[in-house]
Amino acid sequence: MTDQQNSREVKVLKTILAVYIILCLIIAGLNFGYLSRASPQVAAFITWLWGFYENWVKTIFIVVGSFLTLRIIGSSKRTVMRKRNLIGFILAALVVHIFGPILLNNQELYFFAMPLPWTTIPLQLIDPNTAFYLKYLPIFGLTGISLALLFYLIVTILVFVGTLLLGRRWQCATLCLFNGFASEVFDPVFPLLGQKKKVKPGGLKIFAILRWLFLAIAVAFTAYWFLSLLGMPMNISDTVAKIETYKYLSAELLMAMFFWVVFIGRGYCFYCPLGTLVGLLGKLAGQKIKTNQTNCIQCGSCNSACPMAIDIKSIAATGSPVSELRCVGCGHCVDSCPTETLAYSTDFLERLEKPENRK
Repeated sequence: MTDQQNSREVKVLKTILAVYIILCLIIAGLNFGYLSRASPQVAAFITWLWGFYENWVKTIFIVVGSFLTLRIIGSSKRTVMRKRNLIGFILAALVVHIFGPILLNNQELYFFAMPLPWTTIPLQLIDPNTAFYLKYLPIFGLTGISLALLFYLIVTILVFVGTLLLGRRWQCATLCLFNGFASEVFDPVFPLLGQKKKVKPGGLKIFAILRWLFLAIAVAFTAYWFLSLLGMPMNISDTVAKIETYKYLSAELLMAMFFWVVFIGRGYCFYCPLGTLVGLLGKLAGQKIKTNQTNCIQCGSCNSACPMAIDIKSIAATGSPVSELRCVGCGHCVDSCPTETLAYSTDFLERLEKPENRK
């Protein structure tokens, strides 16, 4: 690809990201801020617009953005891992945003595509006393609610079983349709403003604190709704639900987009509560970046490629595996290594790679 073509496609990808952010802010503002005060006709239109944007527009952006990203990086780098990431996100988007809503007649199925403790919406939908249940019962009906919860259960099983086999990569670099997809699909154009930045040691310390803080908050919300479902008297459910919504809008949605604009695509991944949980499961799965496939030449390409600011180079100098909680398993380091000395693996994948298992 010529520099001119590359520049043109970078501009197109950056434009798509900017449009995605602007639309999300406008439509989310209408959906969460104005919907309750709108007339029935306007409210119905806003609900339809939000669903159309979240499902069809988002999926189109994922497909087109993936194609552009591979065009931008494909001429100068290996893209084995990144192709797998993008294919995974495209398939996940088609299931969660297109085929699932059509088959289940539920345009808001994406609410049920992220397991606990990331959101307690599935728990709120079980409780017939919550505002969420009362809002969606006329829309979904009892059958629709049951199907949405079944979908959520299937997603939860797939995420956690898949993580125990394939590590954090399964969720964070293949299935996540909140921040994971954006960090891969739009990677060549982060940030929208200024130059790409690396997280410094001081920033890593702050993110480490936020990681456990947000996990604790998410677990507290989860515990509240479980206790409510068990019949314990809870008199502040509406307030708790509103607080969680405000937390999502400010500390998650808006902050994720802030990172996209001025920082890096994976900013939110440093403290995502679900990411922390699957990171811990990844530890159990034996997730690692192997650094002894060939000879490391200490070029530093892996460190430059890593979106999570992991010092792979120093560990690779000793031939030891990289086993870091914040590794999302995206494989950028693997693709960037000129000597192909890096490889992503888990205990399960290593068993599959044994010669006796390949016969």
